Amino acid sequence: MGNADTKLHFRKAFVELSTKTKPVDPNDEEFWDQFWSDSLANAQDIFTVIPSIEIRQLRDESPNNLATLCYKSVEKLVKAVDTSCRTHQDQLVALNCIRLLTRIIPYMFEDPDWRTFFWSSLPSGQPHEDDDTLPLAKALVSALCDLLFCPDFTVSANKKSGPDKAEDLASVDSCEYIWEAGVGFATSPSHNPQHDFNRAEILKLLLACFSETIYVTPVGDALVANKWIEYFSSGENRHTLPLFTSLLNVVCSYDPVGFGVPYNHLLFNDSREPLVEAALQVLIVVLDHDTNNSCEEDTAPNMDNLFINYISRIHREEDFAFILKGFTKLLNNPLTQTYLPNSTKKIQFHQELLVFFWKMCDYNKKFLYFVLKTSDVLDILVPILYHLNDSRADQSRVGLMHIGVFILLLLSGERNFGVRLNKPYTVSLPMDIPVFSGTHADLLIIVFHKIITTGHQRLQPLFDCLLTILVNVSPYLKTLSMVSSTKILHFLEAFSTPWFLLSSPNNHHLVFFLLEIFNNIIQYQFDGNSNLVYTIIRKRHVFHGLANLATDPGSINRSLMRKSPLIKKPSKGKLDLIKETVPKERKRSSDSMTSSSLDSPSMEGSRPALPAEPGTLKVSLASIPRIDKMTEKESAHPSPQQLSQLTQTIANGISLMSHDEAAAPASKLHSPAKEEMVEGSGNDDEDRAATPTPSATDSYETHQGEGYTSASATPTKLSRSQSMPIKELNSPKSKTLSPKEKGSTSGIQLQRSFSVLSAGSESKWSPSPDWVQGWKTKLPLQTVMRLLQVLVPQVEKICIDKGLTDESEILKFLQHGTLVGLLPVPHPILIRKYQANSGTTMWFRTYMWGVIYLRNTDPPVWYDTDVKLFEIQRI
Repeated sequence: MGNADTKLHFRKAFVELSTKTKPVDPNDEEFWDQFWSDSLANAQDIFTVIPSIEIRQLRDESPNNLATLCYKSVEKLVKAVDTSCRTHQDQLVALNCIRLLTRIIPYMFEDPDWRTFFWSSLPSGQPHEDDDTLPLAKALVSALCDLLFCPDFTVSANKKSGPDKAEDLASVDSCEYIWEAGVGFATSPSHNPQHDFNRAEILKLLLACFSETIYVTPVGDALVANKWIEYFSSGENRHTLPLFTSLLNVVCSYDPVGFGVPYNHLLFNDSREPLVEAALQVLIVVLDHDTNNSCEEDTAPNMDNLFINYISRIHREEDFAFILKGFTKLLNNPLTQTYLPNSTKKIQFHQELLVFFWKMCDYNKKFLYFVLKTSDVLDILVPILYHLNDSRADQSRVGLMHIGVFILLLLSGERNFGVRLNKPYTVSLPMDIPVFSGTHADLLIIVFHKIITTGHQRLQPLFDCLLTILVNVSPYLKTLSMVSSTKILHFLEAFSTPWFLLSSPNNHHLVFFLLEIFNNIIQYQFDGNSNLVYTIIRKRHVFHGLANLATDPGSINRSLMRKSPLIKKPSKGKLDLIKETVPKERKRSSDSMTSSSLDSPSMEGSRPALPAEPGTLKVSLASIPRIDKMTEKESAHPSPQQLSQLTQTIANGISLMSHDEAAAPASKLHSPAKEEMVEGSGNDDEDRAATPTPSATDSYETHQGEGYTSASATPTKLSRSQSMPIKELNSPKSKTLSPKEKGSTSGIQLQRSFSVLSAGSESKWSPSPDWVQGWKTKLPLQTVMRLLQVLVPQVEKICIDKGLTDESEILKFLQHGTLVGLLPVPHPILIRKYQANSGTTMWFRTYMWGVIYLRNTDPPVWYDTDVKLFEIQRI
């Protein structure tokens, strides 16, 4: 009953404040005390008692009263600092002021005129030094930071406590009160749940202050400076170091499972989780350093931001191990499986964790190399792939898909990542993917195949990123399983269809990526990849089709005409595409694209990826730049002069090269490269020599050896006969993994997913014969054609001579085969490393604030406010 009376008094006071035509006297303490002296149970009470319409009414019709309310609230917080929050009543007043400001500040940011209000000076007569010069925003942020290290309010007192013994907050050394042990602090303070709740409330108000960014309309990729974040992270704030350390250590030390008692999260209230969420959100917002309009490419980080300065200077291995352990523990938490359903706590802040991991790797390259130094990077990879696979059909989680792919793109630019992928995958997670036995590289390929074939159509801009990741790691993949080998060939089979290649000016780039993958594996990892070689031989007609792609106007028009009747209207976000040549019994709707007839049985306990529930909120995201704007190419050759010498050597000597002479460079290719990848060592100078921006295909044009012609011509020694006995192999393994009908049907499955990527935007564009011929002549088909030219006759002969009917015998033959001395001179490994740019900077800011907006629902800090940075949409 008492609490109901308190709410009634509070409500009456606010209504009176918003309806009075005359300003309320600032000296009427009896009236103003109604807002913070009475006890309200929690922040939710204030959000319930004060509706949004009345806050806007107060802002627009009684601005003087709103200004006084803000002044008085900040004044109370400053006084709480001066008195060190000695009593329970002082703490209650401070909490009520914090909750009230958290409620009203976002609505003040809606109006541009009110944003400058906080940077005006406090009126004379306020009980603080330099009141006539200290802006209201600085007074507020300083008071909140002081309160975050207030003994007996947010931290446990080191000295004798009590109202008469309270320390003066102005002289407190906050480095002695860091919240948790970890980086830079070895002592683990005693845990007080009330302190955690108080810290979380203060951090929520800081987030509300920092959220001015989302109410400013962006102009291009530039944003107006956020002075709140600049002051909070600058040297003017004496608490920056202990704040950074406290936030970092609280996040990385959090253990949601605890002692592992089943259902403990249902029996006991976890006071630490709300604090960890708020700390993580504050951390990533402050690390969003681009608060000074420096959204230009190649701009150095803003080192005036001490949070970025501190995070970039962490260097001790024990600190890196502590941070990485925190990441892996929390990211893998949602994947935890138990015999008792829902018996362990599952965290929900994995998106904020991924943003923080990105920023940590971006600002501290030593941490990135530490992560890649051991197989611990796989404990980051697996949860990312789990979330990518689980979110692929949900348009409300498109942002999560993007951040996961961006992190993998960043990691794939480092050679060690590709090496680590060769570790066997032994975990059995309930993922909706085919059962397979192989490595983490197989898992990566299979999940990417699921994303492209059954993902939401809004994921289409990510296709080139996904294939770029595979290109980057392909030179280091020692053994691919039959399942993943089949998936890669399915990509090429679908992306190389004439109607797809000719429907957009950029679609052929996907084929170049795929051919580069095949070339890298054949040239650098032929030994051990018999499954892929076998699949290439089975699907050789795809490569012949590319080599013989018609370029005359009549053929181009026929290919484009054939595309029209294949497209149906989008259904549930997918573009369905059904070929007329497929028998009726094989035609499937978009809802059955994951049918078990197309894939092996899925992992035990898995469930299909589901679309978003109707009514789910999502935020719009900034567009991402093209892959060539996001990455920078680096070659295995250290200088353009050496590349020129290599080209000259090839041109002068390739026609004279005998079998024995050719064996020397090829043996260098297969032996040392393999040893380097096993040992994880090598010459970084050779692996990371920068190359200019010309297309990767340019380096292939000179590699034309004996026995094959250019990519645009028909091979001289290899017919397109379909009479190979291996077409009729009928072992159980072949039925499961690579039957003929599975290949064709799965090709349609791919086509259904992406359909025509450019149906709307490229409708006015039409391909010309010169355009087709221009990129067709650069297709890097030479290596694959040479492989087919050498191996197909041998395989056919073995099948005929021995009467083989089992593909295992073919695989055994290929495992012991070699192409030493028979392939073209190895091309340089080309790695596309992620490069920071204005487009992705803007995307990350939009995504980060969108996540924070949607995740803060209790209380709903920003709900129903007029956000400008992104749009809120209901599915």
